[in-house]
Amino acid sequence: MRIVVKVGTSTLAHRTGNLNIRRVEALCKVLSDLKNGGNEIILVSSGAIGMGVGKLCLSRRPDDIPTKQAAAAVGQCELMYTYDKLFSEYNHTVAQILLVGLDIENQERSINFKNTLFRLLELGVLPIVNENDTVSTAEIEIGDNDTLSSVVAATVEADLLILLSDIDGLYTADPNKDSSAQLIHRVEAITPEIVAVAGGKGTSLGTGGMSTKIKAAEYANEHGIDMVIANGSNPSVLYDIIDGRDVGTRFVSVRG
Repeated sequence: MRIVVKVGTSTLAHRTGNLNIRRVEALCKVLSDLKNGGNEIILVSSGAIGMGVGKLCLSRRPDDIPTKQAAAAVGQCELMYTYDKLFSEYNHTVAQILLVGLDIENQERSINFKNTLFRLLELGVLPIVNENDTVSTAEIEIGDNDTLSSVVAATVEADLLILLSDIDGLYTADPNKDSSAQLIHRVEAITPEIVAVAGGKGTSLGTGGMSTKIKAAEYANEHGIDMVIANGSNPSVLYDIIDGRDVGTRFVSVRG
């Protein structure tokens, strides 16, 4: 299978913004094992700004663009150093790809991006994609990394898109406010009712929320790709998802 896995800041980092070492080590181990099993893996990783916040000892995520970009520049170094070190322990080579909106919107640049991704996969490399927050002139140029992951999945004609976050999936209501809220395991169609139950922004260190995940699911499904939202606190959940077990919320494409 060709699988795109998106991991959010809340999965990669503690609330302080500092790296959650145990979780990131587990994530790299599981992804390496899945790759050893013959799967093609593309990782869309958030976390640059969040880790920069921790590295720079800032009290919170900055509001101004220059400080966000500075935090991203610092955090991206730590993020890629960590991935390179951990994946190397399992004999896998990684590549960094940083994107801005024009890389997707411009036809020539989009083709170049697609060709690069396919060649990296042919060479056995594990691509790690992130938005280029260091040079973006807006907080979110492409939309967010949920949207970015669905674009990447469509670009490489992935078999499956998995979003790992700090939530178990889509609920019938906000589980933090409604104790009767139930996890929805399977969504056959993204209806107005499904959109209505999506909440707002996620954690203070991240930029996404359930509404961006619904949009990502819609885009992926339109391109014939199933998408799963699952809790990334235990990365081994990826095994269950790929084995087709009832984990998180699966948004089923027409092809699915």
